[in-house]
Amino acid sequence: MLELTSVSAFYGNSCAIKNIDLSVGSGEFISIIGRNGVGKTSLMRAIIGLMDRITGSIMLDDIEINKFKTHERAKAGIGYVPQGRGILPRFTVRENLTVGTFASNEKKDEINEWIYELFPILKEFLNRPGGDLSGGQQQQLAIGRALLTQPKVILLDEPTEGIQPNIVEKIEEVLIDLNNNHGMTIVLVEQNVEFARRASQLFAILDNGYVAAEGKINTLTDDLVHKHLSV
Repeated sequence: MLELTSVSAFYGNSCAIKNIDLSVGSGEFISIIGRNGVGKTSLMRAIIGLMDRITGSIMLDDIEINKFKTHERAKAGIGYVPQGRGILPRFTVRENLTVGTFASNEKKDEINEWIYELFPILKEFLNRPGGDLSGGQQQQLAIGRALLTQPKVILLDEPTEGIQPNIVEKIEEVLIDLNNNHGMTIVLVEQNVEFARRASQLFAILDNGYVAAEGKINTLTDDLVHKHLSV
């Protein structure tokens, strides 16, 4: 599904991630974990094509997408929920969701009712400006918008950061359901190790721009967590 080979990515001349090898199969859920500032967000931005320069190979469904622009990667099947959510504050909830349909292969401007089943609050607030929503509501909107692109794989950058506990629980439930019952391939950047253990099949720990450890989630030991995540 998604395969990175010797991927490095740069902000100007500064190398943020270095020689990353990572493979995620169809229907798999991988959590990318690590301390702040080790390259997790840069990895996500490299996959979606938002870094200044990227070397190595990024394959999606056996097609190399290195030369694809960001909107072409979205059309190819990469959904993205950025850190900070990226909501258009003056657009209504409906208009924010509609933006997600532009990368879809289905009829544009048509919002699948399934999104409202996942996040009922969005239907309630359809005509409210995105900027007027709470942080948790905006995160639900950001995930709903990404799902409307009909992604083959969805990238989520710390979707539970700074959100009230009841909404965190809701988002966790939705992600687990998307993976377990709908076969969604998920790449999650997450600081919550216990959530990663509950939800993922795979993990990768980033440290100083490198993959320091990876494997099946049952091999994510407390020793690894202490070594690479403790401050």
